[in-house]
Amino acid sequence: MENHFDKRLDPTKLVPGARSVISLQYNYFPEKTQIPDTYLISKYAYGEDYHHVIKDKLYSLLNFIQEEIGAVDARVFTDSAPVLERIWAKRGGLGWIGKNNLLITKQKGSFYFLAEIILDLELEYDQELTTDHCGKCSKCIDACPTEAILPDRIIDGSKCISYFTIELKDEIPKEMKGKFNHRIFGCDICQDVCPWNRFSLPHTEPKFEPHPDLLQMTKKDWEEITDEIFKRIFKKSAVKRVKLHGLQRNVLFVKDEFC
Repeated sequence: MENHFDKRLDPTKLVPGARSVISLQYNYFPEKTQIPDTYLISKYAYGEDYHHVIKDKLYSLLNFIQEEIGAVDARVFTDSAPVLERIWAKRGGLGWIGKNNLLITKQKGSFYFLAEIILDLELEYDQELTTDHCGKCSKCIDACPTEAILPDRIIDGSKCISYFTIELKDEIPKEMKGKFNHRIFGCDICQDVCPWNRFSLPHTEPKFEPHPDLLQMTKKDWEEITDEIFKRIFKKSAVKRVKLHGLQRNVLFVKDEFC
């Protein structure tokens, strides 16, 4: 993000002549979750990789716009380029930035992927939501086991469980031992405790449905996972990012939390 800061601030550097940003949300909150007392992965990774699922829908919407209006220069994005997704969504009136630095939508919560179409078409713009509905609530800050959520809506990415279990390629620092709350891929803790997510409703996207075996996997299943099982259960999942050896590293790191 530091390398492309100018593109984050100026959409015309991504789409020359850009006049508008269309911000969208796509629900991924699951109807069912993993069994109790097992290793946990983030809910967004239950089904197929959202990058592919959402981009297909964005291209369909863009094709519709071009069929209705004519030639439009545009690009689609979903966590795939230096785009200020939460800021554009906030400016478009979709919600506010919570203390956990996620976009929260009143009566919908935060279990949503964000996506954008940047295009050279001037549109009638929505109004920004200026009210902060977090109030004095600090549940997300208090619940974060690694103290990654700082005041003033700042996240210390170097302390986030998602960073350690997905992005970090080296060994996980020993001082983090016992702080992952059984998490082996990503983290939903700050969302799970957010009062606004009591309004979350199950998604209706078939491609986000988990493999039938995933939700029933026990600790023993995770500890003994083979390459064959990994490829079968996570064939199209974002979990493939860490590969089997990365997932095994994470399982070994959090194994003692059950003792």
